[in-house]
Amino acid sequence: MHTQLPLQSIGPVIYGYHENPFEVLGPHEIEQNGRRALAVRAYLPEAERAWVVDPAHGGTRPMRRIHPAGLFEAVCAADSELHSNSNSPGPQPPTPSYQLRVTYKSGETHTMHDPYAFPPMLTDYDLHLLAEGTHWRSYERLGAHLRTIDGVTGVNFAVWAPNAESVAVVGDFNMWDRRHHAMRKHYSSGVWELFIPDIQVGTKYKFAVKQRGGRVVEKCDPYGFFAEVPPRTANIVSDLSDYEWKDAEWIRTRAQHNALDAPMSIYEMHVGSWRRDPADPSRWMSYGEIAPQLVEYCKKMGFTHVQLLPVSEHPFTGSWGYQTTGYYAATSRYGTPQDFMHFVDLLHQNGIGVIIDWVPAHFPKDDHGLRHFDGSAMYEHEDPRKGEHPDWGTMIFNYGRNEVRNFLLSNALFWLDKYHVDGLRVDAVASMLYLDYSRKEGEWIPNCFGGRENLEAIDFLKKFNEEVHLQYPGVLTIAEESTAWTGVSRPTYLGGLGFSLKWNMGWMNDTRQYMHKEPIHRKYHHDELTFSLIYAFTENFCLPLSHDEVVHGKGSLLDQMPGDLWQKFANLRLLYGYMWAHPGKKLLFMGGEFGQWNEWNYNESLQWHLLDWQSHQGVQRYLADLNAVYRREPALHQVDFEYTGFEWIDCHNWQDSVLSFIRKAKDANDYVICCCNFTPVPRMGYKIGAPEACWYEEISNSDSTFYGGSDLGNSGGTQATPEPCQGRPNTLTVTLPPLAMVMFKPRR
Repeated sequence: MHTQLPLQSIGPVIYGYHENPFEVLGPHEIEQNGRRALAVRAYLPEAERAWVVDPAHGGTRPMRRIHPAGLFEAVCAADSELHSNSNSPGPQPPTPSYQLRVTYKSGETHTMHDPYAFPPMLTDYDLHLLAEGTHWRSYERLGAHLRTIDGVTGVNFAVWAPNAESVAVVGDFNMWDRRHHAMRKHYSSGVWELFIPDIQVGTKYKFAVKQRGGRVVEKCDPYGFFAEVPPRTANIVSDLSDYEWKDAEWIRTRAQHNALDAPMSIYEMHVGSWRRDPADPSRWMSYGEIAPQLVEYCKKMGFTHVQLLPVSEHPFTGSWGYQTTGYYAATSRYGTPQDFMHFVDLLHQNGIGVIIDWVPAHFPKDDHGLRHFDGSAMYEHEDPRKGEHPDWGTMIFNYGRNEVRNFLLSNALFWLDKYHVDGLRVDAVASMLYLDYSRKEGEWIPNCFGGRENLEAIDFLKKFNEEVHLQYPGVLTIAEESTAWTGVSRPTYLGGLGFSLKWNMGWMNDTRQYMHKEPIHRKYHHDELTFSLIYAFTENFCLPLSHDEVVHGKGSLLDQMPGDLWQKFANLRLLYGYMWAHPGKKLLFMGGEFGQWNEWNYNESLQWHLLDWQSHQGVQRYLADLNAVYRREPALHQVDFEYTGFEWIDCHNWQDSVLSFIRKAKDANDYVICCCNFTPVPRMGYKIGAPEACWYEEISNSDSTFYGGSDLGNSGGTQATPEPCQGRPNTLTVTLPPLAMVMFKPRR
């Protein structure tokens, strides 16, 4: 054994717990017989023989086995083309030009570059920013990245695991044997790194993490861009730069499409169950197959945006994507990262925005995921009173730890950068804000002031919104927040959380409860409709009828409506008419637009065959026309978040269950009168106060036979007369159809 190799260094390398195997392996300057020489060492546990090959000069030097476990060494002259492996700071020496030729016990011989001959690629500045929690492009440094060093192409792997005994890269390139590619630890940051030459895109890999106590767990790459199709869990090396975007015009004008005064009609969908392969309903359609069909459908229906349930990689399909393990990987169920890029690109080229669900509130306990990544509570809290969600059986991120904040904030920016996403809808914000969320007394730990607010999570959400809006102006951030927390959609400099929009869960719950009731009982619950206007302008609200309203035994929206078959369809059209006229942006889950009968099932396609029936065609036509009116009329979308965009005409007619109100554009002379009749009783000669004595055109009527209604209406419009009514100088006498919404536009 070579005398200059410390004996105490051999065991850690052989048994896989050396924090810096570069101290032993690779090229090292030594003294031999009073002269400088170069020792090249390699740990090759399955090798019979090995040689050092100098391709530049054609020389080959045999390596001798210096440990029976497979540690080999060759000593070369100091003036060789080989160079030493420096572990000191400062400029690195040139990359050694040698290769290793190895004959294995199987008889096969391979020639390869030595991974321990290459210097680290992470800079001190990278490591400083990672530890500080401000490396906003950490996804360009951590994970697996194609690199070329002095003409040698390979993949640089880097992962944060500060408390691991050792970390190795395993994959199909080394027979999943962690002895072959142990990583170097950067002590100051806890980041492990290794460049492995000669592997390419498509290589499967994981990190074999040796935790304190000796347990070895194969973990997925937290920054992995691609993974095997579940239930397999390995990551796959991917090059995200390998796509040519064609959406420059959309990106240039995106801020206009996402402006708070722009029409926003969002189609929420789950990629795997929107449509299935007609020839094989059990097969998911790919991103590429869905994209052109979705574009055509959204243009036909008039939706401005698509919102996708989480597309990040998740092991359990039944979680719908909300239990994420691969935060940086678009799920492989529907194709490659480039396939998802094409999906977004095609929608952008056709003027349709793409919003995705983002889940920083919790993550699952799967052994290959983030939980106890290095054997300790890295991403989560150790104490379950802070680190676990009792309802969901998931872990809670430690928002107070710099590296965790960096991981999540970089991830948000990643989707905007690499996938050109136009908005992030943040799931379960309420669970992040409160330490006692869904917990009984004694099951939670107060903050440093004794309160129930999660101060670290609040600070994280503010920073998230600040960085997203700073780095990607015009991108939307949307909060699913169900409490009365103030200022969710107000700027952080005014004390708010900084979101663009907040889901109006109060409106959704009150409206659904009201619509569930038989019309004869609705007059006793009139306030459930009018209450939303008391707080409608305290936030920038989006009105959601989301996937949560059609699961867990609730039934579909159509099935939730009371009455006989005709009344169910009429009630559903009325619900949509009222929703589209109410202040706030709109969101509807797929299937609702044509009156799906069944509750949503993530394992099945929507019931597209229902469109063989005229009643379902009618709902679909009405929603398409409603979107057209909504987008055409500034009064219905320009002033959603200020009281100047809304006026009650009459909110007190509880006995007839009728509401009438005005929606106004920024130009107050541009307005629409909206009337809703929530009973099946036609109201003939119904009088409404009007601002002007002019002709009012009926621009929308949910009771049209075209939509499956009874065709009661106003023959295209009606003339207002100069008679005072309901505190206004003029009277509009109209016919209110049963269970219907009608809209009138002044024509002067």
